[in-house]
Amino acid sequence: MKTLILGAAALALSAGLAIAQDKTIRMGTEGAYPPYNFINDAGEVDGFERELGDELCKRAELTCEWVKNDWDSIIPNLVSGNYDTIMAGMSITAERDEVIDFTQNYYPPTDSAYVAAADGVDVSSAIVAAQTATIQAGYIAESGATLVEFATPEETVAAVRNGEADAVFADRDYLVPLVEESNGELMFVGDPVPLGGGVGMGLRESDGELRDKFDAVISDMKADGTLNTMLKKWFGEDTTTY
Repeated sequence: MKTLILGAAALALSAGLAIAQDKTIRMGTEGAYPPYNFINDAGEVDGFERELGDELCKRAELTCEWVKNDWDSIIPNLVSGNYDTIMAGMSITAERDEVIDFTQNYYPPTDSAYVAAADGVDVSSAIVAAQTATIQAGYIAESGATLVEFATPEETVAAVRNGEADAVFADRDYLVPLVEESNGELMFVGDPVPLGGGVGMGLRESDGELRDKFDAVISDMKADGTLNTMLKKWFGEDTTTY
């Protein structure tokens, strides 16, 4: 165990040295959680976090390279040095903050919500789908409902459509367009649930200087209104802003 910890620390240190030398930052994302992040028709990372991340790097005078990684290993691969940041719709939580560092949030704290294929679902006792290793899965596990976990957000919604689950529980902003585009096949049920401390950029605990650099730029974008403009572009005029 000590060998593994020391090895991870050495990788993190060498990654930090590489950043200092060439100013190239590898931005880790899932690429499967629109509108936060997704893969477009050209096979490239796209979405709110792609636009925001590129602007953050531009203002910080850094070069961004985007790396796609599955959600269930996104934190371990950050710690191991496979990329330098996480921008993947990741909510800031005390549990995650014990393993990695976060910038201030660049998306305000918002609600999670339930979506079902039929009205009247009792979410307190239902079979509820959620993505593995999310704050939503953790909440359902302690709620009294039956949790079924899936590797991707698409699979959680598919589980409701095909009858494997009574409802899906996820970020409301992820679910809104799916409900709107379903022609009545999907609907919100139950009450919204506030979870997490907003969405922030994750970094290794050893990269405090890089965290502070991005944190300062996020503050600038909040102050000059450009972050609010991006939020409204990707999440609609009624989204929560700063």
